[in-house]
Amino acid sequence: MQILSRNTLNNLEHKKGIEYPEENIFSLPEKVLQFGTGVLLRGLPDYFIDKANRSGIFNGRIVIVKSTSSGGTDAFTIQDGLYTHVIRGVENGKQVDKMIVNSSVSRVLAANTDWSDVLACAADPGLKVIISNTTEVGISFLSGDRIDAHPPRSFPGKLLAFLWERFKSSGGSADSGFVIIPTELIPDNATKLRDIVVALARENNCSEAFVSWITSNNFFCNSLVDRIVPGKLTGNDLAEAEEKLGYKDDLLIMSEVFRLWAIECTSPEVKKILSFSQADEGVVLTDDLEKFRELKLRLLNGTHTLSCAYAFLSGFETVGDAMHDEAMGRFITRMAIDEIAPAIVSEKIAYQEACTFAASVFDRFRNPFLEHKWLSIAAQYTSKVKMRVLPVLVNHYKHASKPPVHIATGIAAYLLLLRVKQCEDGRYAGALNGNNYYLQDDDAEIVSSEWRENKEPRKLVRAVFSKVDYWKVDLEALPGFLDTVSDQLELLLEKGAFSENRNRKMEPITELI
Repeated sequence: MQILSRNTLNNLEHKKGIEYPEENIFSLPEKVLQFGTGVLLRGLPDYFIDKANRSGIFNGRIVIVKSTSSGGTDAFTIQDGLYTHVIRGVENGKQVDKMIVNSSVSRVLAANTDWSDVLACAADPGLKVIISNTTEVGISFLSGDRIDAHPPRSFPGKLLAFLWERFKSSGGSADSGFVIIPTELIPDNATKLRDIVVALARENNCSEAFVSWITSNNFFCNSLVDRIVPGKLTGNDLAEAEEKLGYKDDLLIMSEVFRLWAIECTSPEVKKILSFSQADEGVVLTDDLEKFRELKLRLLNGTHTLSCAYAFLSGFETVGDAMHDEAMGRFITRMAIDEIAPAIVSEKIAYQEACTFAASVFDRFRNPFLEHKWLSIAAQYTSKVKMRVLPVLVNHYKHASKPPVHIATGIAAYLLLLRVKQCEDGRYAGALNGNNYYLQDDDAEIVSSEWRENKEPRKLVRAVFSKVDYWKVDLEALPGFLDTVSDQLELLLEKGAFSENRNRKMEPITELI
């Protein structure tokens, strides 16, 4: 079978249901420098840019800098930068399954071998946007990183060297700066990147004029990305896709339907440069990124955390399994809509807005093409409860006097799942209906130690949550909440987990085996 390339597309019969690029796209100028070849970048920012180009809006392509030493650029070269993006999932309650041949990438340069070519891009005045995803550790200060290295070792060092080339080639003109958008999953990612770049510039004894140009003439925009991009299809799924496409693609990726790239910016000039935002509602230019972070943290991550133990103890292995069960799906939905959403309403977030976001979350949970296992979600469970759930609980009591029963049930199930003991490899083992399960939780002792000392549920609940120094919240002060958690824990111990409208009834959790 032939390999995807421009020539392949020219000689291939175009099929219905597959989106192909028009020939004129290949002549568009390079407008974006991207640090990273990873699937998240190709499945989200590059998706938006490709869609905008097809609509005649942005009209610019991407030069990618491959920073890691693993692998090479051969696949991109062979395929002329083309790759297939398979999008599968649920949107507005309807199943989506489509294929796009993404043509946003002009070329890929390896930092270790093509650094001179990378720096040469700085002289192109049409190049105005820089994007990155170098993992969370990529945005860190590396003392001793030299601007004249070939290349510098760190991502901030590489960025600084590129900015220096731009400053020199443009004479430091006011309009020669970039819009710089890191997508690494850390709060204030652009602010932190800018501060590190400036610190490196000073360590490299760069001129004050250059440092001033960095801070005054470049726009560092914090951003938040959200899309599950598992990567390449495998097995029968890959074989079926290639049969439909009519070619092999070593760069093929699959993602869910949901997409969000929230970019913090207020400048009309920046908004004009980021014209690709007009092509898809998934790109949001906002002056308040925290609103989107709060929606994601509470309604996506928080709902996951609160449903995790209850669903697993009920016999569901994956999120999709749980959502496709009528009763369990109703439990998860009501918790998000009736308890979490009202608790995050503020001057910035309206209840209807929270419910709309929650609806998109439910679509994602129902995605039949993703196998998101509850035990994977339970990694570092205790810290997730602390960071994702307890702030919602405190906010609940600001507008309600009665305890939230669904949240209390989720907490009770969490306590029961943490009836575990530590293994030699550092993981924790529990047992359910005669089968062992394993958790990775650095703070599991907060709960598991109390199971060894307090067998009676009410004593255990209060013992765990009396550790206010850890939880940073006095849950005893929230009227009726710990009593409700205790009631739910007693029910779980007595009758087992969720069994309503189920063909089988879960037995109570067993002692460790």
